[in-house]
Amino acid sequence: MVVSDRSATRSCEVAGERRQLINLAYRFLGSLAEAEDAVQETYARWYALSPQEQRAVMSPGAWLARVAARVCLDVLGSARARRERYVGAWIPEPVPDAAEWGGGTDPAEQVTLDESVDMALLVVLETMTPAERVAFVLHDVFRYPHAEVATVLGRTPEACRQLASSARRRARTARPLSAPTAQQAGVVGDFKRAWESKDIAALVGLLTPDATLIADGGGLVGAALRPVNGAGDIVRYLTGIGDRAPVMDLLERTVNGRAGLVARTGTGTTATVAAFHVAPDGRVTHIWAVRNPEKLRLWSDGVK
Repeated sequence: MVVSDRSATRSCEVAGERRQLINLAYRFLGSLAEAEDAVQETYARWYALSPQEQRAVMSPGAWLARVAARVCLDVLGSARARRERYVGAWIPEPVPDAAEWGGGTDPAEQVTLDESVDMALLVVLETMTPAERVAFVLHDVFRYPHAEVATVLGRTPEACRQLASSARRRARTARPLSAPTAQQAGVVGDFKRAWESKDIAALVGLLTPDATLIADGGGLVGAALRPVNGAGDIVRYLTGIGDRAPVMDLLERTVNGRAGLVARTGTGTTATVAAFHVAPDGRVTHIWAVRNPEKLRLWSDGVK
């Protein structure tokens, strides 16, 4: 009876780690779909252990996190080759806020939306080597000690410290300063109203002169294959989209923890999820427009 109770407790403990593992894997991979696969593989490896091997694990949570990190490290290695073949730009998969989610217990509810999933940071993480990304996420985001990171990467703690430091410098250099959350929401709201009213001057005024728009259609839907640079070109691109798809509802929604916009067709299908970076001066410097329908399943299934 005691053994059975311990086994049940251990099973609950293992199952309870899923949310943490999803959070880890999403930050490693920038894709909720890939994160779910990585977590499933992690659990498969746990259940492949014999009962004696499972009982020998002092901390199932730590064991699962290490295995998940190693699985993600392997995925990151192969993802680079896959993304080189990707049609157009690859943007991390956007996730909605749980408060705006109407689809029940979907994994989207399990991603904690904080600064570490800000689209600007996820884009910077994509420029790092797999080892840098794992070291940065484990140490700087989840506060794992360098000695623990070393067991994942198979390097010395000092080497892991250097990897995290290098990644941290890259993040500071490449990630621009942003406006406070409330100010960003106001700017995105102004952007929505200017687009809906086709106020070209207002749209241009809300963008920095050197603003950049990056669209991700994945070769499945129409999208700019290269970054659109400059306020004027961005506005022309956006108004062109509006002219080709006049029946479109534009909704203010939280995208990766920050104010964003969701464009829906007249039939209710989510066509675009846009994340914004707003500078402290209140102007938009970057827009990331995800149009690949394979990355919008959560937004089509249940976001209010």
